[in-house]
Amino acid sequence: MLEPTGRQILKIIGKNPDDRTGIVTVAQIPGAIAALEAAVAAEEELGRSTDAASAEAARKDGEDKEDEVKSGEVVELRQRAVPFIDMLRRSAADNHDVVW
Repeated sequence: MLEPTGRQILKIIGKNPDDRTGIVTVAQIPGAIAALEAAVAAEEELGRSTDAASAEAARKDGEDKEDEVKSGEVVELRQRAVPFIDMLRRSAADNHDVVW
């Protein structure tokens, strides 16, 4: 995971990204997963709202241009968070903290 993504994910789960070492305890894992899933859902909802507004504005303006950024070109939070969520779930299932 690249640093900017790691920092974003740590902030979402309430961890300080400037700490050189850290831990997500087994007890903290459910909250971390919930925070990440909520952030993903919020980003996706914002994207849907923005896409709908952009499409409506384009129809009103009579524009028929291709979007500057095509679908699939942007890496969404979901794609970045899923491997981390998976690791958290596996760690919880094995009753292990996540340490870095």
